[in-house]
Amino acid sequence: MEKKIVSSGIPGLDNLLNGLFIGDNVVWYDDAGSLARPFCMKFIRQSLQQSKPIVYVSFDRSPKNLIQTLGELAENPQLTILDCFTNGKGDKASVFNKFYEKDGAQWPYQVIRVTEPWKPDAVFDAIDGLHRNLIGDVRFVMESLTGMQDLWEGEDQILKFYSHSCPRLYEMDTIAYWIIEKNAHSSRLKAHINQIAQVAVDLSLSQGRSCMTILKADKRQPSGLGIPVPYSCENNGIVLKEPKTKADPLDLGQAIKAFRTHQGMSQKELARLAGVTPSTISQIESNQVFPSLPALFRIAENLSVEVASFFRARTSGQRDIFSGDESVRIIRPDLDKASIEIAQLTPQDRELSMAGYLITLLPEKRINGHFMGHKGPEMGYLISGSLTLVLENREQAMSAGDTIFLGKEFPSLWVNPGTEPATLFWVNMKSISAA
Repeated sequence: MEKKIVSSGIPGLDNLLNGLFIGDNVVWYDDAGSLARPFCMKFIRQSLQQSKPIVYVSFDRSPKNLIQTLGELAENPQLTILDCFTNGKGDKASVFNKFYEKDGAQWPYQVIRVTEPWKPDAVFDAIDGLHRNLIGDVRFVMESLTGMQDLWEGEDQILKFYSHSCPRLYEMDTIAYWIIEKNAHSSRLKAHINQIAQVAVDLSLSQGRSCMTILKADKRQPSGLGIPVPYSCENNGIVLKEPKTKADPLDLGQAIKAFRTHQGMSQKELARLAGVTPSTISQIESNQVFPSLPALFRIAENLSVEVASFFRARTSGQRDIFSGDESVRIIRPDLDKASIEIAQLTPQDRELSMAGYLITLLPEKRINGHFMGHKGPEMGYLISGSLTLVLENREQAMSAGDTIFLGKEFPSLWVNPGTEPATLFWVNMKSISAA
């Protein structure tokens, strides 16, 4: 059944995204800590105008502070504040608990205090219990994943909470905005978050200019995916400039950026690996400067691709067929290039539900561990040759024409015992939990 399309409250964003779907988990990567707020306010106002229940889960601000920020919106009986701050980062201080000693927690303000917000399960139980008493498609604003990390003392706890909550919120027919301070988290966490979210948006501020970049938009294909779109807040509204319909086919900066974001790598991390400054990577990606040949080769090596991949035409539009010369050779530094060859057949600059590869294990070679770093279901078809693998401590053999499916367990060893190359057609699929 098709999900209902609703408005974000910002016409330019609706046009760029082709709308929000009921079930969307929308992640906002905030570069400055305050850029996501106007988008959340427009979303809240739009939801209340449609008489939709909305729940604001606050880890970072006291109810009094949040009510002052929301203004008249806080008086709407359709809006509920779930207070994870007072007994959390507020440390149960009397100055915050005084809010509940007066009339502040009563009408016209709907405020619920979570008694044990330092327990992730208690927070979701509060969200789930509140949702059960609300009617229709409920909307959520989660402020914020960064605040959760500060309270729960580590990324593993927020990743577990987010990984469990998103699929359940999707099934509960909600729309949830998740706010995260971009520079406060590892690339590993952000990569996992992107995999599960239906929509991911980057908000940045550079030299006084605000830009929004759609990183992911599941089940829709916005023309401006991965392209920064300048925006401004004018007359209590958010105005977006029209993005380019596509990047220049030989746009080196955009090509490097596409491969970097596909790897879930930050500019800072790529700069460190390539031996240049983060400012240099930023200038390269915006085509303000061009890298030297040694730097370009180091960038390619750390993005696990050949230099030639940066100069191939980028895919665009609604194409369904991709020619062989668009495949990209993947260079994994942890794998011996004399033992294995990997080519990605599907384009890295397209948001697809699966990725296809051609894997060739050379004669009489072995690979310790698995040749993929993918975390999700995988399937392989052996086109030619023979292979021996160790899976769940059992040695198994594959012959040409055999198919292997991997779910949670992955091989600890691959061996080509023959005198001819063994060639696999391999498919990585999105995690089922990312529904």
